[in-house]
Amino acid sequence: MLDCFHDECGVAAVYGNPEAANHVYLALYAQQHRGQESAGIASCFPGDDFIIRKGQGLVSEIFDQSQLALLKGTIAVGHNRYSTSGKAILENAQPFVIQYRYGRLALAHNGNLVNSDELRAMLEHRGAIFRTTNDSEVLLHLIAHCNEPDFISVLRSVMSQVRGAFSIVLSDGERVYGLRDALGIRPLVLGELEEGFVMASETCALDLIGARFIREIAPGELLIIDGKGYESVQLLPKLPRTAHCIFEHIYFARPDSYLFGHWVHDVRKEMGRQLARESHIEADVVIPVPDSGIIATLGYSQESGIPFELGLIRNHYVGRTFIEPKQSIRHFGVKIKLNPVKSILDGKRVVVIDDSIVRGTTSRKIIKMIRDAGASEVHLRIASPPTICPCFYGVDTPTRSELIAHNHTVEQICTYVTADSLAYLSHEGMFNAAGGGGETFCSACFDGKYPVEFSGMDT
Repeated sequence: MLDCFHDECGVAAVYGNPEAANHVYLALYAQQHRGQESAGIASCFPGDDFIIRKGQGLVSEIFDQSQLALLKGTIAVGHNRYSTSGKAILENAQPFVIQYRYGRLALAHNGNLVNSDELRAMLEHRGAIFRTTNDSEVLLHLIAHCNEPDFISVLRSVMSQVRGAFSIVLSDGERVYGLRDALGIRPLVLGELEEGFVMASETCALDLIGARFIREIAPGELLIIDGKGYESVQLLPKLPRTAHCIFEHIYFARPDSYLFGHWVHDVRKEMGRQLARESHIEADVVIPVPDSGIIATLGYSQESGIPFELGLIRNHYVGRTFIEPKQSIRHFGVKIKLNPVKSILDGKRVVVIDDSIVRGTTSRKIIKMIRDAGASEVHLRIASPPTICPCFYGVDTPTRSELIAHNHTVEQICTYVTADSLAYLSHEGMFNAAGGGGETFCSACFDGKYPVEFSGMDT
């Protein structure tokens, strides 16, 4: 999907392995889909200072063998970034490494603190000097200013002050810690290596480095890893509900990851099956918008009996930037990434499936492309409900006014994208496919019910 919600961030940490930085590098590589703006790794031997390397771009662009050779140690913390708070500048790249009165810290954060502005103002009033525009730096200042007698008490005090979404890995140079917010909005998992342990945003990272998946870090839990193994502390009070991000299942997470108690692939396929049950139409072929719509399309095809075909081919070698010809080519931005297969589409009634519609501009161009390839009918099916609200918990989304479904009916959207028909997955169908409901998932982007309230939400 081109006109889409952008991914959030990915984190990883390893303890007790002589190749800690290499393992974190591979974990970040596996989680590249979660952030492509910058990446960083900090490593150390227990008791030593951190060595840190970070830069802008993709993991493979930033780290080569010579860079990784410098990152010695049995402890490492890493981060992939897509900016949801703060500008896309190198100073905002994580992990953040600091030296303060109680020692050293390396921290990587996935999520967004919705009260970071007021906390920043309070800290600046106390004399804190910020080097970045990133909300994650607020956490470090809160830790440095806290006077609790031990580090766990410090974390408990700090995390009780912040609101929003956070899955965090950090190290004090002796241990590695992992923690999640009380609602479990963003994912974090624990795995075991032949030597040591690893934490990461997704299980696909564990698979690449040969780690055995142990379990997900629980909402509000602090996991402490040291030479004795790992220990669990309930850092924040247990709540009667969770608010796992439903969009992780719809789009963000890799389909080979295990997330919130379910395989992402299975959830997406079931969403496609449910979409076929709710909005079946006679057609000759069903095609996905690659890559995000592929698995839902498989489910739709299997449930409806309509043959599945790859009617749009994606160019996987398009970089983050490309040079557009001086003589303008109509819809060039879409054409550089997708191209129709005329032999599949010519003269056919086509169902095209995507995971969501954001502004609608890309859907309109794709449907025009399919019609130009000879399709007699184009029916658009979306494997999620209409997206009516932005996310404030660590996903880079358009404002409310930019979301086409916020101010337009399904019929109006259908007319705008020039489809012969348009249907979305129902809220009930989405929750059933994901194995939970409104008390399990955050679905604020679909219903406006934000689980963590804050001022200035209507943006």
